[in-house]
Amino acid sequence: MASYQPVHKVPYAGPQGLSQRWARSFRQNALFFLFISPWLIGFLVFSVYPLLFSIWLSLSKWDIIGSIHYVGFENYRTIFTEDDSFWQSLRVTITYTFISVPLNMMVSLGIALLLNQKIRGVKVWRTLFYLPSLISGVAVSLIWTWVFNPNTGIINQALSAFGINGPMWIYDSNWVMPALIIMGLWGAGGNMMILISGLQGIPTALYEAAELDGANAAQRLWHITVPMLSPVLFFVLIQSVIGTFQTFTQAYVMTDGGPDNASLFYVLYLFRHAFTYFNMGYASALAWILFLIILACTFVLIKTQDRWVHYESKR
Repeated sequence: MASYQPVHKVPYAGPQGLSQRWARSFRQNALFFLFISPWLIGFLVFSVYPLLFSIWLSLSKWDIIGSIHYVGFENYRTIFTEDDSFWQSLRVTITYTFISVPLNMMVSLGIALLLNQKIRGVKVWRTLFYLPSLISGVAVSLIWTWVFNPNTGIINQALSAFGINGPMWIYDSNWVMPALIIMGLWGAGGNMMILISGLQGIPTALYEAAELDGANAAQRLWHITVPMLSPVLFFVLIQSVIGTFQTFTQAYVMTDGGPDNASLFYVLYLFRHAFTYFNMGYASALAWILFLIILACTFVLIKTQDRWVHYESKR
């Protein structure tokens, strides 16, 4: 025979109790939205609205002064089928990225390994190597314009001391890209500091155990330092790729895309359409293409990280 089980019901609060709970909930939500409203308004006005407006502009023609005319995907069709300068700017940017990023990372890692040693005055050296990355891009570009001057620049002056005639550097279409890649090493100190922080986190017990097993310096570097530092290297790689795809200042200040468009970087070409030709719709389409390229590169790098990035939490 089934026994009777009393059912515990929530006491009915009545219309007055419900209204009090709704009022309390409304006050709590109102306070929440009141406190975050400055950030929320800024996010909607300065991030969401420009983002949506740029999508609309990429499908339109607009010279800033006149009205906006919707043209559909005409800007994108013109870019991919008729615009040779677009392909030239993309080629210049990809070439610079593929050479500059690995070179910059190797130099940064080499300096970080050197300054991670227990040597006298290491803090001073770290500061000296980091200082160039604090100087603004325009100032750095002006300095390197003088450095690459074929007649009075310090590089050609040094080469002439050994009887070598230096190249024309940024004034020669064959040498402007190597010159800008060399110049890119100027900011290696920024990545160096990130890599040093990663090196400081590697347990010394691993090196001591490897030394007991007879591992030499190269083996310790390859089998301990690189795997343990790989998450930091991955972060630096992502940041560097994104940064090089957005290269602008040195090309604008030093070469203006020349000579013969040999340094016509993508963002400089985008800038010309936006603020020289006042073709905002076309420039917006270029900006969205650049965004998709960077997104695709980042996605590929993230998908390949399982093959070479070592995470302790996944062991």
